[in-house]
Amino acid sequence: MLKSSRLPKTKPRVASVQPHSTKLGFTLVELLVVIAIIGVLVGLLLPAVQAAREAARRMQCSNNAKQIGLGIHNYHSAYNQLPMSRGGTSRVSGSTGDSVIPRTLGGSLGGNNRFNRSALVPILPFIEQQGLWEQIANQFKVVEPAGSDLYYNAFGPNPEMSLTHHTTARYDPWMTNVATYRCPSDPGNGLPGQGRTNFGMSLGDALGQQNTGGVYETAKPNPTEYPRANKSNRGMLRSRVALKFRDVLDGLSNTIMVGEMNTDLGDRHKTTQVVNDANFGATIINNPGLCNTIEIDPDRPAFWASSATFAGGAQIQRGLKWACGFPVFTAITTIAPPNSAVCSTGNSTWQPGLYPPSSRHQGGVHILLGDGAVKFVTDSIEAGDQSAGNIWWNGTGNRAPGMPSPYGLWGALGTRATKEQVSADF
Repeated sequence: MLKSSRLPKTKPRVASVQPHSTKLGFTLVELLVVIAIIGVLVGLLLPAVQAAREAARRMQCSNNAKQIGLGIHNYHSAYNQLPMSRGGTSRVSGSTGDSVIPRTLGGSLGGNNRFNRSALVPILPFIEQQGLWEQIANQFKVVEPAGSDLYYNAFGPNPEMSLTHHTTARYDPWMTNVATYRCPSDPGNGLPGQGRTNFGMSLGDALGQQNTGGVYETAKPNPTEYPRANKSNRGMLRSRVALKFRDVLDGLSNTIMVGEMNTDLGDRHKTTQVVNDANFGATIINNPGLCNTIEIDPDRPAFWASSATFAGGAQIQRGLKWACGFPVFTAITTIAPPNSAVCSTGNSTWQPGLYPPSSRHQGGVHILLGDGAVKFVTDSIEAGDQSAGNIWWNGTGNRAPGMPSPYGLWGALGTRATKEQVSADF
């Protein structure tokens, strides 16, 4: 009998499989592709972001101009007159050097603004700057340098004062930056500015007696210059003379009251650093077009050539002192079109000059009309014959007092009472 043999049970061998370690990631080519895509997206989106930011800055600039307009209208409602482009409290009769000298408590002198204050000062209470106005309207104790027992009279010292004067006895209100008077598109900030402004009062289309209005700093009319100024000061505001809305015979909606301007960066820009018309061999009163053609850098047309000589030092350039009524700081003219060059008729910037509005926006500037409307005017606005001489107090023919502006639509917008026709859609 056969016996079955039993074989031992064995487990089948199973081949052991070792897990392979796999590393996940981008190849160099994939990484470069991703970077390239991101770069393209940034290149596409960045201009849009920059444009959106500039649009917001431009809107804020426009809103600030509207606030200034409301301030001027409320000032007129309160006092039945427009603020003077250059005015204030006059020099004390018989005094000589007291305009920036503080005094001890109870002492004499104490400074006076010498009839040089800008129109931006008296409208402060009407643009929600009552606190700053109270500092100006009352006796001011000097706090810098510390420990000095010095005081300035109410309504402040001469706002023309230099940084050296402020170092000796700082007058804080004139050094204060007022946000409403700035345009966010303008990068200018700090020294040598003493409180910058991007807005100036419109003095019209002629330079005669532009800086004084024919009035002494003692507030008395100059018997010779005042009658002349009455014929050549054609803007909505005047230096040292208070006008009223009723004087604007061309209509508030057809007359520029305030214009935008750049502040100086010290970079020889033609809209902010003022050139002396001695550079041209002829006066810009007789040919304002010279200002925008001679001494311009041909390689950088927005800047002055290295050969140009300036009227005034670094502290006396465009928009650097909001409280000072000198045209270079706080006024505009409607002779040369927007973003044209600025020029003085002499070797200092307190003298009459061409001060067209300017801006860091693309292609134009904001203007504030007499009715409070803000419009954006392009650099290409029709500006007549730029080689034509100004209207003059003893001018004849087309330069006679009362004649239409020789500077086209742009000039007409700057005059208050010449009865020119202005299109509503300029």
